[in-house]
Amino acid sequence: MSALRIALLGYGTVGNGVYKTIQTHQEKLKRILGNDVKVVAILVKNIEKHLAPDSDVLLTDDFKEIITLDKLDVVIDAIVGKEPSFSYLQQAINKGCHVITANKEMFAHHGAELKQLAKEQGVTLGFEATVAGGIPIIQTLRQLLNVNNIQKVQGILNGTSNFILTKMREDGCSFETALKVAQENGYAEADPTNDIEGYDAFYKAVILSELAFGEKPDWEESIRIGIKSITPEQINLFTSFGYRFKHIASIEKTAAGIICSVKPVLVNETHPFYQIEGVQNAVSIDGDIVGNISLQGPGAGMFPTASAIIEDLVYINKYNFSPTFLDEQNGLSLKLSSTYWAIGGDMVSENLPPHIKIIDRLHPNVLLVEASEEDIYSIQSPDIYCYQVLGKVLIEEAALVD
Repeated sequence: MSALRIALLGYGTVGNGVYKTIQTHQEKLKRILGNDVKVVAILVKNIEKHLAPDSDVLLTDDFKEIITLDKLDVVIDAIVGKEPSFSYLQQAINKGCHVITANKEMFAHHGAELKQLAKEQGVTLGFEATVAGGIPIIQTLRQLLNVNNIQKVQGILNGTSNFILTKMREDGCSFETALKVAQENGYAEADPTNDIEGYDAFYKAVILSELAFGEKPDWEESIRIGIKSITPEQINLFTSFGYRFKHIASIEKTAAGIICSVKPVLVNETHPFYQIEGVQNAVSIDGDIVGNISLQGPGAGMFPTASAIIEDLVYINKYNFSPTFLDEQNGLSLKLSSTYWAIGGDMVSENLPPHIKIIDRLHPNVLLVEASEEDIYSIQSPDIYCYQVLGKVLIEEAALVD
């Protein structure tokens, strides 16, 4: 019986976790796949910093040595950055290899091209590990898309920003202090820009949009707001009202196109994300038949991400589903629906446009209002902050659901 021969691109945290998982779960993988699973090559950036885990494994810093191997079945991508990852996977697919990637930035930019190329070459492309680590969101969406029309997907997709917001609330510390703790614990990189400014979550939202709706959002029209401007005073104030800050990515299809945002919002205890703390991730999906499904779990780390990659491995040659999307509006509105917002700042009432409906005054300088996102972002005052409110908002004894 021949072995399934695998090359690993990258041998950092994720690559190491994949190798260890393959070794420890060899018997189960053999039962599922019908073959032994063998890592035959590992690509590293600096060969002097690594040792081959086994004498039979080719350890190299030259991709040509891997792509020219006589027998190679699967290439697993665990490196970062758009290049050289994209070029490597193109070559692997053209060679007839199945490919699996955890590279969210590359896949957000080039996923459609790789899907088309994989289809042409008759190989499987796995990308479960690009979004939310150990949460099986990609496979869940694929299953739902057999019949359901997906209406909206929301998620806490970055564990670093969620950890920082949790730490600030629980310890009453500043953003800078919480970020330092995150870095000391290995949750944040030395340069945390991708996480705290929402780039990481945005790349993941783009990947989910292409899967759920068959198209990407307009990158220029999308909203991406980081968490650096949130102050301990704001956190304490809204905690006293029963709200928690969460950094949420949202994609929704309307007749006007895909609406995509990554921004800090306020959630109350009626919302499924209220209890998602620390480095945990969560995803909420609204389908026209199933209703709402919420998933939560570890969003990153050695073994959660390795788990997603290994689950893709078992689907090789078995599940390469491409949903069909219809050009139906299905009752979608051309206008953005009204939502609820907490607006704060000095003399906030005097600075609001007249068409924004005030629902309640939570504090002398904080209003609860009903407005469209377009109306909210038309407010130009630097002294006013605005946070969307998710969850049930009680108005005149009637519960209105976000």
